[in-house]
Amino acid sequence: MIEILLPYYRYFIAVHVVFVISWMAGLFYILSLFIYHTEANDKPEPEKSILVKQFIKMEATLWNIIATPAMIISVLAGVSMLSLSPGLLQTDWMWVKLGFVVGLLIYHFICQNIVRQLKNNQFKMTSFQLRLWRELATIFMIAIVFIVILKNSLNWIYGLLGIMGVALAIMIAVKLYKNYRLKK
Repeated sequence: MIEILLPYYRYFIAVHVVFVISWMAGLFYILSLFIYHTEANDKPEPEKSILVKQFIKMEATLWNIIATPAMIISVLAGVSMLSLSPGLLQTDWMWVKLGFVVGLLIYHFICQNIVRQLKNNQFKMTSFQLRLWRELATIFMIAIVFIVILKNSLNWIYGLLGIMGVALAIMIAVKLYKNYRLKK
């Protein structure tokens, strides 16, 4: 059966890439909505109520129609590729990638919990904390892409240092942006 499906392996790769891009776009955008939703609480009425109602609607639509379906299709396509080419599970780089994918899935479900919290008017994170949280998705994405592209040629020490360097640069940029916004 697998031999019959092997010609379709590249189709699974294409579907996987398209829906990973969609999933990441959904994660990046939902965090922006969380930030604006949280900042809407500082607005005077009736602007606050109008904005909060709109953000709840936008978050639900994005989450239920784009982000979660894209995540599910990404995972299904990935599992299909692994079932068609189980030898990938014999490589160290694939296990490292899968570790980051598990981290990204956990991130996704934490974001789903934030969608529910905001819908119930529970604001547990500040907009600054949400900005930092948003950048964690960027770090996951960078790590996964580099692992997949470089595979075993990646020196893990340099890779880890690179990810830490990117994370530090992102945190500094978020802090600088916060200072810039406060000055305006």
